[in-house]
Amino acid sequence: MKRAVLPLLLLAVALPAAAQVHPAQRYVNQLAAEEPLHSAAWGVVAKDARGKVLVSLNPDQKLVPASNMKLVTTGCALHALGSSYRFETKLGYSGEIRDGALEGDLYIIGGGDPTLATADTIVMKTSALFWKWKTALRSAGIHAIHGRVVGDGRLFQGNLENSSWEYNDLGTYYGAGGNGLSFYANAQDFSVSAGTKAGDPVRVAVKYPQTPWMHFAFRGTTEAAGTGNSLYMYTTDLAPYAEMRGTFALDRKPKTEHFANKFGAMTCAYYFWKSLTDSGWEVSGGYADIDRGGYIRGADFVPAQLATDTLRVIGSTWSPTLDLIARETNCRSDNFYAETLLRTIGLKETGRVVYDSCQVAEKRVLERLEADLSQGIVIEDGSGLSRHNHLSPDFFVRHLTAMRTSPAFPSFLTSLPQPGGNGTLRGVLRDEPEEVKARIRMKSGSMTGVLCYSGYILPEDWDPAKPAKGNIITFSIMTNNCDAPAAEVREKITKIISLLAK
Repeated sequence: MKRAVLPLLLLAVALPAAAQVHPAQRYVNQLAAEEPLHSAAWGVVAKDARGKVLVSLNPDQKLVPASNMKLVTTGCALHALGSSYRFETKLGYSGEIRDGALEGDLYIIGGGDPTLATADTIVMKTSALFWKWKTALRSAGIHAIHGRVVGDGRLFQGNLENSSWEYNDLGTYYGAGGNGLSFYANAQDFSVSAGTKAGDPVRVAVKYPQTPWMHFAFRGTTEAAGTGNSLYMYTTDLAPYAEMRGTFALDRKPKTEHFANKFGAMTCAYYFWKSLTDSGWEVSGGYADIDRGGYIRGADFVPAQLATDTLRVIGSTWSPTLDLIARETNCRSDNFYAETLLRTIGLKETGRVVYDSCQVAEKRVLERLEADLSQGIVIEDGSGLSRHNHLSPDFFVRHLTAMRTSPAFPSFLTSLPQPGGNGTLRGVLRDEPEEVKARIRMKSGSMTGVLCYSGYILPEDWDPAKPAKGNIITFSIMTNNCDAPAAEVREKITKIISLLAK
């Protein structure tokens, strides 16, 4: 009898330990042994509010996060700048006012506002914005301008785009980049349709905004049905020239393509100049912007004289608050907004907005959130468009956990989309009950071969009045170098989230 008791005691001890393995961990172990994830690079971490590890696989694996990078950018921006931060756009002038006429140039002085003249629902309409600017002119006693309307984007130095972005991305709307003065998120819409037969040119027309100084070469060709759409725009801020290349299939319906406009400051100046002249104002000098050398250049792109730093400011307009901008950034996964937030962190922390300075600045903010949080990571940009960002699932869980201690946490949590809502998570976890989806706040990140989800699972008794309280689960799932269709990978890894939420 005594010999039989010992195995029974050992079994009694072992059973509770096995029972404590989370169902999500068992499923992760299964995925790790099977394709397509067996040969991929991937990692998972999930912890509860007490720091207990619920799921873990390769937690320290450095991976490309894609748009999960926006969790870092928006979190740091809200923590460093505050939820109520607003971008300011100023009107100023050189010269002097005589008899109701400005004898000099009117400057639109960019303050980095990424929302300026966009179609975003949080932004005032462009017509209302221009009315405010005209009101400021009248209040200053200006009724005519004997000079130019100058778009001034000098607040942001350096290249418009990150140097590590892929060549094909630079002409897309999501790779637009920008300086301190933008317009319509520095995007440009084109109507595109197939020719009548294979080999014909693709039919293309500029829709909005108009950029009359640009020289476009539309080199796209119509190809056989079933060949898809491979149109790209190749453009640069070094010259007013852009070329569309690629193919568009015969069976494709006409559509609107969105490409990059590298001259946001010039576009802003042009549209305000047009608004003034269309309503009867005299503006004798036309419109212009300021090149990288600090010279004013008009529509002919011939540099004139150096722009002045001595301006008399006559009015300002303000962006929506940062909490609203952060929500649009994360829900819509807006690269342009994210890059502006990174550059604004750089400006606040270091006084400069070149990418090297911005990377240093963001790491400073991370260190204030939690000591050593910035160690062992590579941050290249703010949006995640770069494949040179290298972060781990453990880093994301630590960052998201640290954000719970930030005064900006309520705004940060609100900025995150939930499955089934508007934005990038609309079709994710579609079969889950609404009460489960309502407790999930997370950010997706995807590009070719990359799919990531990181965020929070709120407890059933979560109190919106105390958003940081309760047994919140923090998780990060990152997959790289996976050659399976994204839909197949998404189905597998979102089941991990479902098991955690249940």
